[in-house]
Amino acid sequence: MSGKKRIRFIINPISGIGKKNQLPDLIETYLDHNKYDYEIRLTEYRKHARQIAIDSSLEGFDIVCAVGGDGSVHEVGTGLIGTVTQLAIIPTGSGNGLARHLKIPLNIIEAIKCINEGHSSKMDTILANDKPFLGFGGYGFDALIAKRFDEYHKRGFSSYVKLVLKEFFRYKPVHTIIETENQLIEDHYFLCSIANSSEFGNGFCISPNSKLDDGILELCLLRPIKLTALPGLVTDFFRRKADQNKNIQIISFKKARIRMKGNIAHYDGEPFNVRNELNIEVKPKSLNILVGKNYNAIH
Repeated sequence: MSGKKRIRFIINPISGIGKKNQLPDLIETYLDHNKYDYEIRLTEYRKHARQIAIDSSLEGFDIVCAVGGDGSVHEVGTGLIGTVTQLAIIPTGSGNGLARHLKIPLNIIEAIKCINEGHSSKMDTILANDKPFLGFGGYGFDALIAKRFDEYHKRGFSSYVKLVLKEFFRYKPVHTIIETENQLIEDHYFLCSIANSSEFGNGFCISPNSKLDDGILELCLLRPIKLTALPGLVTDFFRRKADQNKNIQIISFKKARIRMKGNIAHYDGEPFNVRNELNIEVKPKSLNILVGKNYNAIH
């Protein structure tokens, strides 16, 4: 036995942006071969990364690294929930929300070096009916945009902004009933988002006080707003002050039941069709993960 850890890199060859054609050479050059034996697998179809992650854990890999965007991280990470195998991330997507929260460098070479440093933590995950996810889920306008973005011909932040502007004025808020441990609320909401981490991606921070390892989730609600309030709202998102905006309501919970008219959702940016009634719960510290050196975990 070499004493080295085994790491498998799962690369989505069509995800987002980045120097993916150079990745095998970069991994070979910058990964610490005194610490790791590695291999690379390319995904061949949608959801393939999740199956590779599950197989990798069963095969005894110590670390499985998702190379791609938030969708790739979602697939790999959900395949590792409840296992001893650690999730690593090399962010090459357009949003990279979870990587940003975990202080993982967005530069590919620096992200590889981050793996070498080996800083690890345990993070909470979320279960919505039978669907697990890691950072964010949503059942309002963000779910619609996730669906449109998934269907769109071009990736990147500019494409995302175009879709938001196109759909904003035609979107009809969804009638929603929410029951948590402590309260029952009912209204029409523009956004109804479940936050485990703090931001969607690209610095768009909807729940600035969310922590990945506190055993608590945040429900972020936005009622319909006037057009004049939109610039201030967007500014507060990017300044990490959404919790101070009068149009945003943030509720902490461990379990919730959500009933709504509408059947689309997104989990970590991936669109899903869902039932009209959703049971949401946190799964405390259920995923082992490698983090950036500046990430402050709760111990």
